[in-house]
Amino acid sequence: MPKAARAKPSHIQPTAERNRVAYDETRTMRAWENFLTGDAPGSDEQVRDVIQNSWARSATSGVNAHASATPLVIDDDQLDRNKRQRQQLLAAADHALQHAADLLEETSAMVVLTDEDGVILDTRGDNRTLDAGQEIKLQPGGHWNENVVGTNGIGTALSTGKPVFVHAAEHFCEGIKSWTCAGAPIRDPVDQSVIGLIDISGPPEIFRRHNIALAVLAAEKIELALGEHARVERLRLLEACLSSMPVTDGADGLVILDRHGRVIHLNGSSIPKPAGSEDGFGLNLGHRLIDLRDAATEKEIYDRLPEPLRPAWVRPLRIGSDMSGAMLIYAAEGRSHKKPSPLKPTLNVPTAPHPEIQGESVRLLHAIAKAKRAASSRIPILVEGETGVGKELFAKLIHSAGQDDPKAPFIAFNCGAVSKDLLGAELFGHVAGAYTGAAREGRAGRFELASGGTLCLDEIGELPLDLQPYLLRVLEEGAVYRLGDGKPRPVDVRLVALTNRNLKEEVAAGRFRRDLYFRIATVTLEIPPLRERLGDIDQLIDHFNHLFAAKYGVEALTIEAEARHAMRHHDWPGNVRELRNLIESLTLMSTERTVHLDDLPEEMGGPSDSDEVRLTLDGGGSLEDTERQAIEQAIEAGDGNLSLVAKTLKISRSTLYRKMKQYGLAR
Repeated sequence: MPKAARAKPSHIQPTAERNRVAYDETRTMRAWENFLTGDAPGSDEQVRDVIQNSWARSATSGVNAHASATPLVIDDDQLDRNKRQRQQLLAAADHALQHAADLLEETSAMVVLTDEDGVILDTRGDNRTLDAGQEIKLQPGGHWNENVVGTNGIGTALSTGKPVFVHAAEHFCEGIKSWTCAGAPIRDPVDQSVIGLIDISGPPEIFRRHNIALAVLAAEKIELALGEHARVERLRLLEACLSSMPVTDGADGLVILDRHGRVIHLNGSSIPKPAGSEDGFGLNLGHRLIDLRDAATEKEIYDRLPEPLRPAWVRPLRIGSDMSGAMLIYAAEGRSHKKPSPLKPTLNVPTAPHPEIQGESVRLLHAIAKAKRAASSRIPILVEGETGVGKELFAKLIHSAGQDDPKAPFIAFNCGAVSKDLLGAELFGHVAGAYTGAAREGRAGRFELASGGTLCLDEIGELPLDLQPYLLRVLEEGAVYRLGDGKPRPVDVRLVALTNRNLKEEVAAGRFRRDLYFRIATVTLEIPPLRERLGDIDQLIDHFNHLFAAKYGVEALTIEAEARHAMRHHDWPGNVRELRNLIESLTLMSTERTVHLDDLPEEMGGPSDSDEVRLTLDGGGSLEDTERQAIEQAIEAGDGNLSLVAKTLKISRSTLYRKMKQYGLAR
């Protein structure tokens, strides 16, 4: 071990003055040499405290001060494993690395990304500097931890957990004193642990104290990308949890772990006591409970948990085919939770749908089941589906299934039905005189009206960009500000947003805020189009047939097999709404109370304008003879299709029947 390990601690005591010392090459080299020999520093040998302290740690670790490069470089296989384990970090850093490299183009600088141990994962920048870096193993696989290669921008920043620049002679190892570097740690957005580092390195002439600011900005950019990824993954885990939730007692506790085994969600009274309680065990948000890597089964997860924290239910959560987390359910008092129970089916499909939502197709029942599970908490829900699929019915289902108070308000509002100028006032309310035309006494907005219940915002994709931050603020703060008023008004609202747009595409196109999308889409519910609800069309036909017969006080329709077949195989671009409108129209317009194929619209196989029969009348005889001749020709040309005959003659079917009876004509 170098003599520095025996150096007196007095000469490395921190002082504010030494942290502001201007760099001097000769003075710093002399201080380093004296440090290695254990001699007391001279009066002019002022070196920054962060460097002095790092030299001491380096010497204590046994680092060779005369080394010319890092002595450790991991092999390609281990480097590949490192990269696979840190795919999120690499993906989040890719843009920031390239942006920093572009900014530093032609400055002889390189940008370095490392893992939490100081092993380099990626390098970008000036090609000559990248080549020179290989001489000291400043390359992917190089290990630059402080206890391996001494004081340097990577290792010292990781050791202190703070941004650090190390310039030239300040390095501990002699062979890297011709470099300058500035490193900034990258922290995990969930638990703030250091998970990597970004460093700017190069020859001494690139040294500027503000290089460290650039490194910090790049690190912050990576942390923002990681934070967004963590939010997305948390939402997807919550959705995966809802999709595989077993039937539980209302008092049961729920804990969700992310892929790192950290607690990202907990709810319920049966969760073990917080840390610091009498038993010393407990769960807290962000707490890394277990290592979930390579734990693919329920039993493996269960066995890794501390015994006091073993739940009644364990279930791995997957996003796609990847193991992405785990769900733990702690049984309420009186229910056993000593060992995991056999899992119930992934989806608890209800035996009977909600009365307002007709159909028994598997996709519809799955959507109903998911809506009811999502209703158990007051998290925002995004309901997606084509026009006419019944999204508002699902919003009402969520409201009724998740509301203890039957009198709680359900407020529906269409964001596309009001002009942009009035939309803010409609949603958030206004005070007297807030704008021209405002109500004299002011007025509450939809958020205030829905407080204690559910606010259903239809066509959320129509919300203008400049109003979206205000909606986000209400959701984040739980308070609304009326237009013209700075006073917050607390609101407790469950938000159900509806859209027939692909909001992810709207986000990518810049027409919808990314942060708002993730806030309203905590759970997404996709309503299947009618053409994919196999077997539901007949049930809906009969439902609407009897509904409208009762509404208008008429006999229910008889729908012939050919007409029913055509409706069953129609594409239904307007979905349930289109079917509903068709049955209502037939109920009102049919005089025969029987629906034939020719009574249906052209796109369903009914008559078209091209089917019109051309009449050739002789023009002689009385008006009655001419009329009789026209009806006879039309019946013959239409092959007995009286709907087509009536359309050809431009008379109603009831008039046609009366004329046929008058002239004694047969079908």
